[in-house]
Amino acid sequence: MKVLVVDIGGTHVKILATGQSAPREFASGSKLTAKAMVSRVKRLAGKWRYGAVSIGYPGPVLRNRPVAEPHNLGRGWVGFDFEAAFRRPVKVVNDAAMQALGSYKRGKMLFLGLGTGLGSAMIVDGVLEPMELAHLPYLHGRTYEDYVGLRGLKRLGKMKWRRHVFDVVERLRAALEADYVILGGGNAKLLKKLPRGARLGNNAFAFRGGYRLWRAPRKRARAI
Repeated sequence: MKVLVVDIGGTHVKILATGQSAPREFASGSKLTAKAMVSRVKRLAGKWRYGAVSIGYPGPVLRNRPVAEPHNLGRGWVGFDFEAAFRRPVKVVNDAAMQALGSYKRGKMLFLGLGTGLGSAMIVDGVLEPMELAHLPYLHGRTYEDYVGLRGLKRLGKMKWRRHVFDVVERLRAALEADYVILGGGNAKLLKKLPRGARLGNNAFAFRGGYRLWRAPRKRARAI
């Protein structure tokens, strides 16, 4: 099966299809609706051939559908019929979960995506569990995302932001008893060193995860 993978982020939407070597992208932003996203993806994909679609969505997903509007995009995502819009079978998962699936090798892995926000997912012995750790309380009335997401990077500067990334990784790895942590997202490249037990991911793994969705045997169907 040829799959079109759509990776939706707070600043860009990136796409890649089976058999293609170079991703394509367009800017997203606070006014992008689900309907506009589908229209622009179909136009950008052009003559690419695909029989199914995988969507990495920046928010919680339950039973193949978003259950909350995204924090960094426009409205109209909850209740949107992606299969009718694409006229193809569609699988929708949390964007961090899709990149985690593409990064996974073995054991108990925690994925943290350092991008516009803080994406998170775990895979335990091959079972994918999307998570929503970003908005849990962290320090001084602020959340994890407030410190290690893009807002935190801009507010704190790189040096302090890096210290908080180390602290957050250590806390979450210990609390969740992960064997290892994969750090993905566009801002992971700003780290000069990696926390203990962490490895650097690659945003391209999101596309691999999108392909794997169509052969992944299990995913727990609940939002966290």
